[in-house]
Amino acid sequence: MRLEGGGLVCIRGGREVFAGLDFSVSSGEALLVTGRNGAGKSTLLRLIAGLVRLAGGRLAVTGGDPEQTIAEQAHYLGHLDALKLSLTVGENLQFWAAYLGAAEPAGGVIDAALVAVGLDALAELPAAYLSAGQRRRLSIARLLAVQQPIWLLDEPTSALDRDAQDTLAALMREHLAGGGIIVAATHGPIGLDRARELQLGAPQ
Repeated sequence: MRLEGGGLVCIRGGREVFAGLDFSVSSGEALLVTGRNGAGKSTLLRLIAGLVRLAGGRLAVTGGDPEQTIAEQAHYLGHLDALKLSLTVGENLQFWAAYLGAAEPAGGVIDAALVAVGLDALAELPAAYLSAGQRRRLSIARLLAVQQPIWLLDEPTSALDRDAQDTLAALMREHLAGGGIIVAATHGPIGLDRARELQLGAPQ
């Protein structure tokens, strides 16, 4: 699989966020999107996820499911954790698994995802009682509950302690080893030593 953008142009609120932006990333690769605040890091991820309109250029994927859009083959992890606070940890993950199209949204897949992020002991706890780091870990569990080849991660280590960052790094490396793609907006290292960098605001 290969995800690529050519000559991308994005305009928001009448302001040109970026123009003439090119990138490509293939199976087993990670691309770190860096740059100053306001350079368009989050906007690029949201554009790939289908949440922001493309004003010009071409965004395409080859080698994926021809019946699905790029957004349908991607997980987008944004700044907000998008949890229903009245539901338990397990119920939140069941909801998202069903919404994202898991074949079996209940049972072993949910349990395994919670174990992977260290939240299995809190499965019956209402999400309202989770710390910021625990909420982030529950959002990360969504990446595991439904398998998608493209992960779009916006500051994925935000609110995570060192142990949780190490867990996330291991999960990302496993995803890449299985042929997945990661595009991550970040201000610092996220534990992927071989990742390539796309610096926004720099000469292309």
